[in-house]
Amino acid sequence: MDVFDKLKILTDAAKYDVACTSSGVNKKPSPGGIGSAAAAGICHSFAADGRCIALLKVLLSNACTYDCQYCVNRRSNDTRRASFTPRELADLTMNFYRRNYIEGLFVSSGIVKSPDYTCEQMIETLRILRQEYRFSGYIHAKAIPGADNGLTHRLGLLTDRMSVNIELPSQNSLQLLAPDKSKQSILAPMGYIQNRIQENTSDIVRYRHAPKFAPAGQSTQMIIGATPETDFQILNLAESLYRKYKLKRVFFSAYIPVSENSILPALDTKPPLWREHRLYQADWLLRFYGFTASELLDQEKQSFNPYLDPKCNWALNHLGYFPIDVNRAPLSDLLRVPGIGVNSAKRIVTARRTATLDFDGLKKLGVVLKRARYFITCNGKKSDGLILTESAILRSLMSEKTQEMYRHDVPWQSEQLSLFPETPLLAAQELREDMVKCLTGQI
Repeated sequence: MDVFDKLKILTDAAKYDVACTSSGVNKKPSPGGIGSAAAAGICHSFAADGRCIALLKVLLSNACTYDCQYCVNRRSNDTRRASFTPRELADLTMNFYRRNYIEGLFVSSGIVKSPDYTCEQMIETLRILRQEYRFSGYIHAKAIPGADNGLTHRLGLLTDRMSVNIELPSQNSLQLLAPDKSKQSILAPMGYIQNRIQENTSDIVRYRHAPKFAPAGQSTQMIIGATPETDFQILNLAESLYRKYKLKRVFFSAYIPVSENSILPALDTKPPLWREHRLYQADWLLRFYGFTASELLDQEKQSFNPYLDPKCNWALNHLGYFPIDVNRAPLSDLLRVPGIGVNSAKRIVTARRTATLDFDGLKKLGVVLKRARYFITCNGKKSDGLILTESAILRSLMSEKTQEMYRHDVPWQSEQLSLFPETPLLAAQELREDMVKCLTGQI
């Protein structure tokens, strides 16, 4: 088998190890068109400065000795097998880089012979790149669960980012679908990498030329939709991973059916992309907006609303928290307003030091008033022409696409677009005021 055939097999085998929200898309170009979301080989990552970088995404080998039921590369699956030698993969990477096709490498592997042997092959690949070819580009390598800590350490010195896939959200699911793996075999290298990153941080301060260990941190990935864990369980797991192992990212991968198995979703099941999308939105709220998993979901509501993003859903379920005044509210409160992002919240805090903000000023600062105006006031004043009914708020929070989904899922009626009781807020408030006036004799 020549290198091109190996490349074709091993890039295709790597496409299921997704780390973005486009997983599961099988979109090919129309006749005469260009671009294909189904093709494998290149993935994208983002540098610390926000720059998008293209990576060669490939397995070192798909000749895996494990038999994970959800994996296309499992031992019992009848698929073409191939393995690169470390020299072949290093040469391919350099050739693609010199042609400006890629800016880095994303490398993973099936377990060949043993975790230690597989890790040694990956180390040799990266050694050739770093030391012989003096390649300084970005490298993301998957740590091999079960490999010796010394090998994991050597691998970490050659990579920019490491990751250990947690695969499934619970130990029970792992036992059922991946009997060769265990929670402990996954969490142990994760903890080791975290400790080494922390130690390396102080080493670099003390010794100017100390080698860097995985300077871009570590991440993980879990499959959703293959097992019955709820969004609440998955989000709590992600939160605990961020807290305990200081992960840079938790990636959620919508399960793509690749095998006929009674304990897995049927082959014609669509990947739960909307669920994956909502989990990514919630993950963003955990990392940058100060939310906790228990605020977004609870034991009674364990799944996200498919029609609303988690922040809007939280706001609608906590209307008593609003409105807040943008000229006085702390940053943590501003971050909870739908339509106000991290950047616009910081701009508000800066701008109000020198001026009193009104709605026109907020618009200039990047606030999405279509959403935010229902939840804020400017010096105690509400936005002009505001219709304070829950249906009106809901309509403004839903995108056109989700409105269309909602109309499709629930037949349209005159009282449509109401996930809530149809009592208008403003009318209810006026009614209460009238009752108070009656009781006090004002009317």
